[in-house]
Amino acid sequence: MKKSLRYNVFLLLVIIGLTSACKQITEEEEEGMPFYNSPEFTPEWITPKSPFYNKIHTIPSFSFTNQDGQKITEKTVEGKIYVANFMFTSCGSICPRMTDNMKILQNKFANDPEILLLSHSVTPEIDNVAKLKEYAIQKGCVSGKWHLLTGDKAALYSLAKKQYFAGDSIGFYGKLNDFLHTENFILVDGKRRIRGVYNGTLAFEMDRIVEDIEVLKKED
Repeated sequence: MKKSLRYNVFLLLVIIGLTSACKQITEEEEEGMPFYNSPEFTPEWITPKSPFYNKIHTIPSFSFTNQDGQKITEKTVEGKIYVANFMFTSCGSICPRMTDNMKILQNKFANDPEILLLSHSVTPEIDNVAKLKEYAIQKGCVSGKWHLLTGDKAALYSLAKKQYFAGDSIGFYGKLNDFLHTENFILVDGKRRIRGVYNGTLAFEMDRIVEDIEVLKKED
């Protein structure tokens, strides 16, 4: 009798625990994808009803030039979901892998005009328009879909480190003039808010980006 009672109590506690866990997961799913507001990339689930909703970190205005000599600004990505990264054409370590993986995303969303890719050069003094065009042809970057960007170095580094929180490691981006070499892919929504961070050197992470993009497309 006592054993039966103890078993029933144990079973009840297990059921309560599972119910609570399922409820928590369901609530997070209802809240959608998180936002990232700091260099530590701590996920924050913020609903439109929250007093913090209007204080979510947003990528500010910018102006750079792509491989076709076209000016690319915040208006280019207005209302679009995009993936951003930082690279340079002469990089022989992580950049080739990141470029190959970015191409996976390009191919996946080739016919979706609402998805863009932005690769910023961290050596703009070397990667001019002609150099980026040569690289784009070599790597199969589609004009209008995948923008390879160059421009003022100070502006590029400020945007990278202060706004995209790009650094050699999560939570640390050093001084503004320190050389930037990061493997991060940053997912940004149609309102220029950071919604995901991924290891751009890992092909399987592209599956996660694709899944998250599909979730974001349903948000609006």
